[in-house]
Amino acid sequence: MNKAELVAAVQKSLGDEATKSCAEKAVEAVIEGIKTGIKKDKAVQLMGFGTFSIVKRAARLGINPQTREKIKIKASKAVKFKAGSGLKAIV
Repeated sequence: MNKAELVAAVQKSLGDEATKSCAEKAVEAVIEGIKTGIKKDKAVQLMGFGTFSIVKRAARLGINPQTREKIKIKASKAVKFKAGSGLKAIV
């Protein structure tokens, strides 16, 4: 499912009075809320769905696949998603 399909599903879920633009704004608001929550609180927990959190990746050595040369990969941060029990039950 891509973003356009998600917007269509939200519009259908909201009913006949909801427009495509209204559904798109709702999806954007949820995405922005998650981004803001991760940036501010370092984690966003949605009960029954899952938790978005920030994890730190340590610096490490890697290999350039084209030249087989060893390279240093810098430490970085990444977003991690851990599925909740409600989501796991569906899958």
